[in-house]
Amino acid sequence: MSQALQDLLDLLDLEQIEEDIFRGRSRSAVVPRVFGGQVAAQALVAAGRTVPEDRPAHSLHAYFLRTGDPGAPIVYTVDRIRDGRSFTTRRVVAVQHGKPIFHLSASFQTYEDGLDHQEPMPASPDPATLPTGEERLRGYTHLDPLVVEKFLEARAAVDLRYVDEPPYGKYGEPREPHSQVWFRTNGKLGGAADEPLLHVVLATYVSDMTLLDSVLLAHGRGGWAVGDVVGASLDHAMWFHRPFRADEWLLYDQESPSAYGGRGLGQARIYTQDGRLAVTVIQEGVVRVPRERGTS
Repeated sequence: MSQALQDLLDLLDLEQIEEDIFRGRSRSAVVPRVFGGQVAAQALVAAGRTVPEDRPAHSLHAYFLRTGDPGAPIVYTVDRIRDGRSFTTRRVVAVQHGKPIFHLSASFQTYEDGLDHQEPMPASPDPATLPTGEERLRGYTHLDPLVVEKFLEARAAVDLRYVDEPPYGKYGEPREPHSQVWFRTNGKLGGAADEPLLHVVLATYVSDMTLLDSVLLAHGRGGWAVGDVVGASLDHAMWFHRPFRADEWLLYDQESPSAYGGRGLGQARIYTQDGRLAVTVIQEGVVRVPRERGTS
């Protein structure tokens, strides 16, 4: 296991300060605020720690309410909404400086047999044939070296490989609003860390990294890395269909059906390398074009 992955696991290991109350810390992100995937992942950890282990998470729905302060702890309060015979529901509110910054509802279910079908996995190259994130980023001479280092630091725990050029790698002309990345943790999980909830939590963490890329591609924008848009996540939903491991290759197939009114919508499916549909993800975010100086 890499040190970066161990640091991420430590970040997600919340401190319990009272029954159903947990405290988490933050770390630096690509932008000067708490990374949304971190808050979502920590909130899911808090919820999961109040649920029996034989009830894995099957869905979450979340809203990002305020910008998180990376220099302050985050307190997560869990409400035990319902404990049924098959389903358990939890609500989590994340608070900083006395104000809620994030709200999550999550549902957990005992395993049961049922109908089974799925959308087929789309075509994609073998991830082993693709350049690593570091190889791509260090090859972009148009990017500020400080930006490159921030990206590498923020994603050091994840081996994330783009199938095609990311928005910040090739921009200026609209492209198809579709993006694929392969990802896995930068190291294997084992021992006490190898629990089903953690794999779901890690996928939640990564899911916020690239989902709005397809919005940028549709308009030839490079994103924050080149300063031609400003944005932030607004809401985030995930459905966990089948078991998977976050330390094995997962294909994140993403597209954008719409952008309007300063908002962009991204939707995606996550597949295991052997073709099983593991997760569906939908997110809407603020995507604004900065106004030029002197305009009102």
